[in-house]
Amino acid sequence: MVWVALVAAGLLEVLGAIGLKYTEGFRKLGVTMVVLVAFAASFFLLAAVAKVVPIGTAYAIWTGIGAAGTALFGMILLGEPKNAKRLFSLLLVVGGSVGMKLTS
Repeated sequence: MVWVALVAAGLLEVLGAIGLKYTEGFRKLGVTMVVLVAFAASFFLLAAVAKVVPIGTAYAIWTGIGAAGTALFGMILLGEPKNAKRLFSLLLVVGGSVGMKLTS
């Protein structure tokens, strides 16, 4: 169950990060509130996971999900560049996160 919570925390991190693009500098109150709630829930879940999982592992996986997910959604939703070097770099991030999980 702890790993489900960690994945959920990472996905909430992605939601918050992507949402930042739509806040228009925090001028859109509704979107800003969604972003703040997503980040707060993400931190709450990460803190809960850190009670059980080593913080280095939890943080690496959390940031890996956040970074890779945000980059992927940026490519899909926001038209950010998609090229072999970026995709390979994402695979490295995901590989590092998987490696941290497998060695914990």
